[in-house]
Amino acid sequence: MTDKITRVATDVGGTFTDLVFFETDLATGQQTVRTEKSDTTPPAFEQGVLNVLDKAGVDVTAVDFFAHGTTVVINSLTERKGAKVGLITTKGFRDVLEIGRGNRPDFFNLMYKKPEPFVERYLRREIAGRVDFRGQEVEAPDLAALPAILADFKADGVTAVAICLIHAYANPTHEQAVLAEVRRLWPEVAAVASHQITREWREYERSSTTVLSAYVQPAAERYLERLENGLTDKGYAGRLFIMQSNCGVDSVQSIKSVPITMVESGPASGFWGAAELGRIIGEPDVLALDIGGTTAKCSLIKDGHVTIKTDYWIERDRKSAGYPIMVPVVDLVEIGNGGGSIAWVDEFDKLHVGPKSAGSTPGPAAYGRGGMHATTTDANLALGRINKDYFCGGSVVADMAALETALATLGAKLGMTPVEVARGIVRIANSNMVNALKLVSVNRGYDPREFTLVVFGGGGPMHGVALAQELGVKKVVIPRGAPVFSAWGMLMSDLRRDYFVTELMDAEDHSALGRLLAATEARALEDFARETVPPEKVTLKRFVRARYQNQEFAVEVPLQDGPPDAASTAAMIAAFHNAYEREYTYRLETGVEIIGIHLIASSEVGKLELVSLPRTDASLTAAIKGSRMVDYATEGCHEATIYDGTRLEPGMSFTGPAVIEDPGTTIVVHPGNRVEIDDFGNIHIALWG
Repeated sequence: MTDKITRVATDVGGTFTDLVFFETDLATGQQTVRTEKSDTTPPAFEQGVLNVLDKAGVDVTAVDFFAHGTTVVINSLTERKGAKVGLITTKGFRDVLEIGRGNRPDFFNLMYKKPEPFVERYLRREIAGRVDFRGQEVEAPDLAALPAILADFKADGVTAVAICLIHAYANPTHEQAVLAEVRRLWPEVAAVASHQITREWREYERSSTTVLSAYVQPAAERYLERLENGLTDKGYAGRLFIMQSNCGVDSVQSIKSVPITMVESGPASGFWGAAELGRIIGEPDVLALDIGGTTAKCSLIKDGHVTIKTDYWIERDRKSAGYPIMVPVVDLVEIGNGGGSIAWVDEFDKLHVGPKSAGSTPGPAAYGRGGMHATTTDANLALGRINKDYFCGGSVVADMAALETALATLGAKLGMTPVEVARGIVRIANSNMVNALKLVSVNRGYDPREFTLVVFGGGGPMHGVALAQELGVKKVVIPRGAPVFSAWGMLMSDLRRDYFVTELMDAEDHSALGRLLAATEARALEDFARETVPPEKVTLKRFVRARYQNQEFAVEVPLQDGPPDAASTAAMIAAFHNAYEREYTYRLETGVEIIGIHLIASSEVGKLELVSLPRTDASLTAAIKGSRMVDYATEGCHEATIYDGTRLEPGMSFTGPAVIEDPGTTIVVHPGNRVEIDDFGNIHIALWG
């Protein structure tokens, strides 16, 4: 047995690939932490992971736990770089993808066109056979039709097959038979069936999810295999865990079969990390905001609980209905507003920021890599919020001439000075992010003033206080390692799988509910047994999805432990009324029905427990680097004290205006803010009161 435990997590983002390294001495409890960033390397994303390991000097032969999150799935979807998919469905349902939903965003636009299906009609094939909505077989599946269908698929260059049969959520036996036959007839093709991904109703959403999973499966498998091989070549002999969109990790073998579950793996790990941080510091109610180089993402955490939903859509905006993906995804709002978001002027001479990003190449104008457009990072640099002599932690010499040219170009269009343009960019970026935070709080019945704002990512600490002031939040927390916090969150995650099962029943029928729970729990324990996790190591959390009778919308409420009985179902129904009223502003004196359950099964596989940092009784003055004039964009210019973030220790405190400079981010402290460093190195900023 070794005297140390080493854990590593890497997260591939749109601009940077992040790494967190934790080493715990079992004898002393002392923890060594290293963080690192390197450029993301599309399309060979695994190379960026190997690069950041080398840059951080990590010896993978000594690593006990390795977790990884990636954007490879979402990139394959948005860039249309997936496989050619053939769909096999039930006779009469060939055009489900084409019909979709009547949810076009601009209802009065007579020129509106639905999003193009990922599978063209000639590659959508039908077979006879049917089960009803209760899972009873009406007609046996016609497997004899498959050889001809697969022969056509081969001739047309199909490389992945999606199988989605009507009512397979209620009874998957027909899909299982078709999938087995496809694998027998064509063993080398990537194939996935809807029951492997979701057991919820709604045929369009299930069909879309299955098709999109098949679409990304070959690319995801190749990527994960290249990453495994690269780590093996470096000497890593342990298991590789992959971050999912449900805030948990899973084995790489499981992820390969249904890679769509990691569609939002990066954001999920960050928000799970925020929830765990809230637990550690005694702040269970958190508004979490992740600002990276390309996007800003936010989520609300209530009582330490991260909401997981299956109502997830990609490419959904005011011009497109988008595409549904019915997998467990953390409830979040994402906007194209990051450090690399480009500022631009429209035909009406109005300034905008994002959603287009400069990425890492060429990056913001100040990177000096040929970027011609001013970005949010450039604006912060021009206002003195970022130190031009410590740009990117001193690793990049800021190209101030290119920055001035980019701002002057916008200023010429707007009739403004470069400094005025920079202020405008920061204000607009802040406004965009405030609106996103309101979507996950105010719009869902929560008062942001009752929450603590936890900000992370490279850009979060720079904008956090300004956003909190606008929302009325009293406290901002910047986690230790904020620039790579999503990777940090992976080290706090459990092996986790979410089971959503649809079955309609009366809310007071606790016998039927008990049977459904028992069957689903048995299935979960079997799945974990295949991952060599014994039943006693599995934790089960149970929720029901309920609605008023004859209504469409449902809410999710927790269910007490133990077999359901009259008392527990009465408590569940009372909780439903409260949750429904908070979400929709009213309650009804009518019956309640359950439409399904949500079971969370989890097991610890390498979860990190933090220990307090040592105190050396160093003086606060030792952390002061000097002072400079900082333009706060909305509060004028102030002379701010500049602190070296690497020298701040637990117990230190001071008052703004100030700027804390960390190698991976800059923390802007506004005038009058009170700053304290907690026992774990997190920075707490009290705004008032």
